[in-house]
Amino acid sequence: MGGATKHIVIVGGGTAGWITAGVLAANHPDRSSAGLRISLIESPDIPTIGVGEGTWPTIRNTLARIGISEAEFLHTCNASFKQGSRFNRWVSGEADDSYVHPFELPISSDGADALNAWKALAPDKPFAEAVCVQSAPGQEGLAPRQRTMPDYSGAMNYAYHLDAGKLVELLRTHAVSKLGVEHVQDNVVEIIGQKDGDIEAVRCDAHGLVAGDLFIDCTGRQSLLLGGHYGVGFIDKSNILFNNRAVVTHVPVAPDSVIASETVSTAHEAGWIWDIGLPTRRGVGCVYASDYMDDERAEATLRAYLGDVEHTPPRRISFQSGHRERFWHQNCVAVGLSAGFLEPLEASAIVLLELSAAMIAENMPVSRAAMTIEARKFNQLFLYRWGRIIDFLKLHYVLSQRDEPYWRDNRAAESIPERLQDYLEIWKTRPPNAYDFEQSREVFPVSSYLFVTYGMGMTPATHPTLDARAVDALKDDMQRMLRTRRKFSEALPTNRALLTGSSASLKLAI
Repeated sequence: MGGATKHIVIVGGGTAGWITAGVLAANHPDRSSAGLRISLIESPDIPTIGVGEGTWPTIRNTLARIGISEAEFLHTCNASFKQGSRFNRWVSGEADDSYVHPFELPISSDGADALNAWKALAPDKPFAEAVCVQSAPGQEGLAPRQRTMPDYSGAMNYAYHLDAGKLVELLRTHAVSKLGVEHVQDNVVEIIGQKDGDIEAVRCDAHGLVAGDLFIDCTGRQSLLLGGHYGVGFIDKSNILFNNRAVVTHVPVAPDSVIASETVSTAHEAGWIWDIGLPTRRGVGCVYASDYMDDERAEATLRAYLGDVEHTPPRRISFQSGHRERFWHQNCVAVGLSAGFLEPLEASAIVLLELSAAMIAENMPVSRAAMTIEARKFNQLFLYRWGRIIDFLKLHYVLSQRDEPYWRDNRAAESIPERLQDYLEIWKTRPPNAYDFEQSREVFPVSSYLFVTYGMGMTPATHPTLDARAVDALKDDMQRMLRTRRKFSEALPTNRALLTGSSASLKLAI
């Protein structure tokens, strides 16, 4: 210990372990003695959780960086295209209560311009429909790209819905066969190292000691290294994000059925239901807070949502929203569930581990001394990121007008982070803008806050002294957006048609 960083040991597989291994190996491809050795120890006795089916657009860059073709990914992972999220019954609870959070930016990244365009030119339409080209193609079940476009490129910004278990299999095969990652199938039974010093090695059942310079904890909620060995505490955020359970199922679909291009989230009396469309099935899960709904009521809520359709036997999952007090301690950094988990709204779990893997890879410490500095930077940034994601998720609940106890308690001041309370007060008089967000690489940009706040009914007065572009200029932007939307509707294939090759690609001219 104390010299160059030569051997990285990832403890744990799953989505976190294999994305991390793939990103590190792709960024540091030299496996010679002068390069970087990467080993991943995966227990053969721990199955992949396999629930996370929604992603954020960052996944395209991650897969491209690792070197997996988009066609191979789509086919192997039973994946489909995602253009955003639709939220039903979150505001009033009525049947016609619906808004969307698309991935594409509105006509202007300036919140004042977007707000003025909406108010002046399309006040009778929902915000996203008025100012964003993506709201209609997403609703129509269209794909965001054509077959002739290069990998990971599209007419609009997009992510995926996928089979998480198959994603792990693909990442594992690629990392081992193409990127030179050493795959050790074994159980870790002991961690060698002082509690106040570095980890020197881990002891495995069959392989004995595996020594390393940097250890990455991807052991899931047990956090075997960071939480178990080092005792780094867990900060419980369930006082802010109440949900702690889910009951989930799969619904088979017909080969010619429409594949939704949005994650559909439907609120209920004590939580919400996700509905995710894949080529061969829908993944449906009822998320709820056990303080407000018991397991039997949750399962009945799920069955009522599904109606009479065939589905797999529901299974129950428990979770706790929160994160570690720090994520990088000594020569150990946690990625994925070992770092923390926030309820599955807005698909933040995979994007957090993608961002973690990227920062480790792009700031790989060359020595133990450098590691201390990189760890400090990593902890500062990710404490900020976890906090901002908590704010953004809570925003969906704070703006609801539903009158059940769960929703009323979600609006109670004591359950709202102070920073979010301050911003909500400010946003009564002006739109969210870039000054509200301190980092250049925010997980959820200003546009995401615009779509949620205005989608849920917040309509601030125009700031009396705020300069915004003239209505005529905004009108030109709106007309261009509407023309582009019409072209997309005419030229883009449906999700199903693109994924199955059942129709020829049309020429897209913009």
